[in-house]
Amino acid sequence: MLCGIDEAGRGPIAGPLSVAGAVIFKEIEGLNDSKVLSEKKRELLFDKIKDACHYHIVLTDAKTLDEKGLSACLKASIKEIMQTLDDKASEFLMDGNTSFGITTLQHKIKADATVQEVSAASILAKVTRDRYMVDIAKEYPQYDFEKHKGYGTKAHMEKIKQHGRCEEHRKSFKLKALEEHNQPTLF
Repeated sequence: MLCGIDEAGRGPIAGPLSVAGAVIFKEIEGLNDSKVLSEKKRELLFDKIKDACHYHIVLTDAKTLDEKGLSACLKASIKEIMQTLDDKASEFLMDGNTSFGITTLQHKIKADATVQEVSAASILAKVTRDRYMVDIAKEYPQYDFEKHKGYGTKAHMEKIKQHGRCEEHRKSFKLKALEEHNQPTLF
């Protein structure tokens, strides 16, 4: 059995990294790369995927991403998924162009659009992360996280200019819009 693995939240300036693994045991109609599906369609598929898969989702918070780095956090999340789903899968396939030095992990560019297990993982990762951002928007209403999900939109940059950064912001990400590109990292 194949376990598909994908992530959501590599590029945002706020919120967690979400990495999911999925081993499908029952057919699921309508799977595709989460980025090409509407939010409504992803939400509809989310529970269907959970009911038709063995899965594991790992969230890594902004502080840990800042401390350990994105690649190290991705690798740790992938390893956790592989260990958790090891008894359900004989192969592991990650969307993208690297296996992060994990010899038993295969990788394929655009696997999230061509391999159903990776599509399922893509949707699990994206919906989990989006729901997290909607939840924290209640705690940090001044940032409108429910709208931009932590990505570096113009509106989000304006909110950071007005309010500074909160605990959910990745401080290791230097923002040209805030003229931070030449400043040293201070924690």
